[in-house]
Amino acid sequence: MALHRRAARARRRTAAGLLAAAAVLPLALLPGCAAPAPPDTATADIQRLLDTRAAALLARDESAYLSVLAPGATGLRQAERRRFRGLAEVPLGGWTYRIGTVERRDGGRGAVAEAELGFRFDGYDTGPVTAARTLELARHGEGWRITADRPADGAAAHLWDQGEVRAVRGDHSLVLGVGQSRDRLRSIARTADRSVPAVSRSWPSPWAGRVVVLVPASLDDMGALLGAPAAGYRGIAAVTTGATGEQGGVPADRVIVNPEAYGALGEFGKEIVLTHETTHVATRAQTSASTPMWLSEGFADWVAYRASGRPAGRIAPELRSAVLRGEVPGELPANEDFSFTGDADALARAYEGGWLACELITERWGTDKLLALYRESARTPLPTALSHVLATTPTTFTTTWRTYLTTRLTA
Repeated sequence: MALHRRAARARRRTAAGLLAAAAVLPLALLPGCAAPAPPDTATADIQRLLDTRAAALLARDESAYLSVLAPGATGLRQAERRRFRGLAEVPLGGWTYRIGTVERRDGGRGAVAEAELGFRFDGYDTGPVTAARTLELARHGEGWRITADRPADGAAAHLWDQGEVRAVRGDHSLVLGVGQSRDRLRSIARTADRSVPAVSRSWPSPWAGRVVVLVPASLDDMGALLGAPAAGYRGIAAVTTGATGEQGGVPADRVIVNPEAYGALGEFGKEIVLTHETTHVATRAQTSASTPMWLSEGFADWVAYRASGRPAGRIAPELRSAVLRGEVPGELPANEDFSFTGDADALARAYEGGWLACELITERWGTDKLLALYRESARTPLPTALSHVLATTPTTFTTTWRTYLTTRLTA
């Protein structure tokens, strides 16, 4: 018993000594004694802030929309007030943000967040259109406030970034414009409304049967919407944006009008342009990277000119001039021949050659075969598609096409 009591006293003295020693050691030297760092809630907090902003925009609550901005960001507040009011006519059916990365700055008092904005036009989009945004934020009290909001590097701008948006609804169209008179937007809507049934008559596959047209104030603004140098689109009246080969839940493509080139056209030319672009909207889900551009662009022109009654020489003047000079193309237009940054005459010949290839198919094999070839080319390489649908080869088809050019363009 005495031995046990002595051992117990020794253990108590040892424990007391360790506690005394610990009392004089710096806290940092004690293993396991540092308090765990609190979790960084910045990402979740910023996500909630952006959810509040999105809900305010959809509810048309300007005060709540502006409340997420930093109090001292006067310029941003003015710009966001203009943007909020400029969106008043846009039929938004959805507006959401999804936070990606968050980089802390200024000793944790600031942050830069990369976010994906998703929005949808009510009655026109079957899914959200997405865009990358960069937001700068600063701590304000216990929360965060936005100090800057801009397109991410390399991302395109939105129409409402460029000014107040006017909206005109047609029977089959939604036309949104900045810096445009309402009369001009109505005129574009009427033309777009005629293009939709014209496309449906030529493309019987199911599609949305509606088109969204954006009309910026200038060529430079068109380039900003496309995220590309404006100079490449100087002579182009309109282009269509959107992802190819998407099945189901595809948001409506956007037809973006060059107000300068489009405005220089007559009524016939405007109708051709919008019918061509609407064809791209209709066929987008059955167009893929394997679809040759001579077929996708040629088919769009074939639909646009189908009921025009114009002779081939008037539809394909550049190619006709080349053929009359004895310069019959040796090959079908390559994808790179459709670049907007190249020679304008060469670009015209590429489009005309694609149109005549589609004309050849309908005359030799029939319209159903042209439609079948378009669908098949999205799934298989062109040689396979030509073999399955037309029972021919690229070489034989090209030879037939070259002969056809001479016949049609010199008649």
